[in-house]
Amino acid sequence: MKPRFHSDPRPLLLSPNLAYSEAERLLVPYGFRNWKEADANLQLMAGEPRSRKLFAVILADLLHAVSVTADPDQALREWERYLDAGNARTQVFGFLAQVPHVLRLLCVLFGNSPAMAETLIRDPMLIYWIEQEHVLQDAPDFKRLQTVLDETLHLMHTSERKFNALRLFHRREMLRIGARDLFHVASVAETVQSLSRLAEIVIHAAYRLVHEELCKEYGIPFYQGPGASKISKGFVVLGMGKLGGGELNYSSDVDLIYLYSSGNRQIQTAKKPISHEMFFQIVAMELTRVLSASTSEGRLFRVDLRLRPEGDVGPLVWASCDAVKYYQTRGRTWERLALLKARPIAGHRYLGQTFLKKIRPFVMGQQERGTRDLVGTVHALRAQIHRRVEIKKEHERNVKFSPGGIRDIEFMVQTLQLLHAARHPQLFESNTMTGLQQLQALDLLQEADGKFLEDAYLFLRDVENKIQMVHELQTHTLPHQLTELTKCAVRMGYADTPSFSATSSFLARYESVRTRVLTIYERLLSSPS
Repeated sequence: MKPRFHSDPRPLLLSPNLAYSEAERLLVPYGFRNWKEADANLQLMAGEPRSRKLFAVILADLLHAVSVTADPDQALREWERYLDAGNARTQVFGFLAQVPHVLRLLCVLFGNSPAMAETLIRDPMLIYWIEQEHVLQDAPDFKRLQTVLDETLHLMHTSERKFNALRLFHRREMLRIGARDLFHVASVAETVQSLSRLAEIVIHAAYRLVHEELCKEYGIPFYQGPGASKISKGFVVLGMGKLGGGELNYSSDVDLIYLYSSGNRQIQTAKKPISHEMFFQIVAMELTRVLSASTSEGRLFRVDLRLRPEGDVGPLVWASCDAVKYYQTRGRTWERLALLKARPIAGHRYLGQTFLKKIRPFVMGQQERGTRDLVGTVHALRAQIHRRVEIKKEHERNVKFSPGGIRDIEFMVQTLQLLHAARHPQLFESNTMTGLQQLQALDLLQEADGKFLEDAYLFLRDVENKIQMVHELQTHTLPHQLTELTKCAVRMGYADTPSFSATSSFLARYESVRTRVLTIYERLLSSPS
């Protein structure tokens, strides 16, 4: 609930002889920890006399908006940096007076996420894009965004400019998703789905650009079909983990597997012949490089390729037929769990879909040695994870890996899917929420447990997102400092009440969720004897 303030704050800007005591009286109710610094920032923001008067028009709304953010002091610091970044103050203040919802949105971003504030500071004109795109009113339309991206890339005439345009597109759309999340107009489900769809679009665009450039140098890979026909060779990117499940978070690694259609023929070029295997090896190396490169325009993703066959010691890219043979002859139980999440996200998706159909018997476990092997593997993986968080002293604060955390819910869903997939093929599903709903529909999970796990999963994923969006760091641990924990609670939408602080209400929910998730896990997946 927005607090009520009765004093007009405009004297802070318009009364040159305002006493310190009066400035303190006006600023402290807005939640500033350091009212003197807040006053100094406001004076810097105001600028020269004309812009100062325009700023005074929106000052009350701005202070109200920053007061309900996680860090009002930080919000004013980001405001000062933003106004110093380029746009004329008179233009900005005049515009924001006409669109108060954009003013409130900027306050929310500046007071909750320094990483998103940095996006606006790097590109101050984005405030007009926010209004033009109706960011708060309209959910992302990814078909339209795909068209916008294609048109933008078409206008660029060098590969460097194309990749920089792709990075700018990604950063801008991350701002859209984060704004809707922080303003609580997007559900957790919409947020993680949007992050995943954005990643798909960006990775597919990067693949196309890499492939086009390499085809110019080496020629187009193909094999001779019936008669004189030439059939193009394919390359596919499989999304694994949260990307494959369509449930990415703000600072996830993207887990990928690269496959190409089989064959040992060479591409004939004017320079020298190159094998299909070598061509796609170069595609994989270059795609990984452009996705993970740190540049002046930022980095797209951290890429993790360890889920591929043979992990770090295996080839970077596999012929699809060789990958099928690997899983059929040497695939391990944990790889069945991983492959439940596999989904073609870029390149020749038909190749990826064909591959997944061929390995489905392995994933479903038609040759499974029994429930004991699967459940035992899950318990061993879980114990290994818990040892790591105990060593780091994160046993209760790690939202993802603590007992009763996100990974326990995922282990439950995936284990139940694999135990019953042979009789219920529809359980071959990569999304955790959809998997939970299917298990309930098939009476394989009690409705009370299933509904609770759905709510618990969304709650814990929301917490994870709110932790990561601050600095876009891959962290899953609740902060130990009370001030930082309180900021996390505010980002989650908790507020102080006469009976409880926002922090205590948030922690009570967090602990109750973990406790019941752990109880359900131990009941559903009791240790094999």
